[in-house]
Amino acid sequence: MDTKKHMTMRIFIVVVILCISIVYTSFTNEMSIIEVFSEKKELPIYSVNTKEKKVAISFDAAWGDEYTNEILDILDKYEIKTTFFLVGFWVDKYPEKVKEIHERGHDIGNHSTTHPYMSKLSEEQILKELDKTGNKIEKLVGEEPILFRPPFGDYNDRLIEVCRENNYYAIQWDVDSLDWKELGVQPVVDRVSRNVQNGSIVLFHNNAKYVSEYLPLVIEKLQEEGYEIVPISQLIYKEDYYMDNTGRQHKKKD
Repeated sequence: MDTKKHMTMRIFIVVVILCISIVYTSFTNEMSIIEVFSEKKELPIYSVNTKEKKVAISFDAAWGDEYTNEILDILDKYEIKTTFFLVGFWVDKYPEKVKEIHERGHDIGNHSTTHPYMSKLSEEQILKELDKTGNKIEKLVGEEPILFRPPFGDYNDRLIEVCRENNYYAIQWDVDSLDWKELGVQPVVDRVSRNVQNGSIVLFHNNAKYVSEYLPLVIEKLQEEGYEIVPISQLIYKEDYYMDNTGRQHKKKD
């Protein structure tokens, strides 16, 4: 083997050893290979890594109130607490409903003020969207919201960083019911029950056409499978956690 080939082989061996060392170190620090070799990207919480059979169901409220009372009554019937993400103009239009949701024991999350694409906003505009609705909710129920769901599921690094700096947990979902497509009752029940897992966050809408019909079926199905349904605030880890590259939240080991 000539000197040039020998040097190339030595360099190759050093690189391989270095890569193995990085991967090993990353695993011992609870990171994935993808996280090691990819650029760091800020992510909202899509789901939670847990051994407990717990899931959260949530309702985005922006465009109407026709079925909200029925939803609350169904949740009371099954003794379940959930999370409602409210847009500012919905809060303005239905302030008494905001109070009732809170009084019945459900999380109230911030869903922006004007329902924009958050990734298109400056830091100042993001803060305005958060603060205006957050202040309205606090004034009505006496508590500051700590959960924020970006409209359309649209986010970027800037949004997640601003949320974190302002004591918000940015929340996404890993099970989309697609109830807004109005495909009927059974497609929603099937979609949720087939895709849910420990730590899932399910997306519904408070004004979806068939919500009063599919909601009891979904709840019963999940309960039959042994799941406990809890508000998002009780599902997520609030400290000592890290996110994997899929947006799944993990508890750091001691």
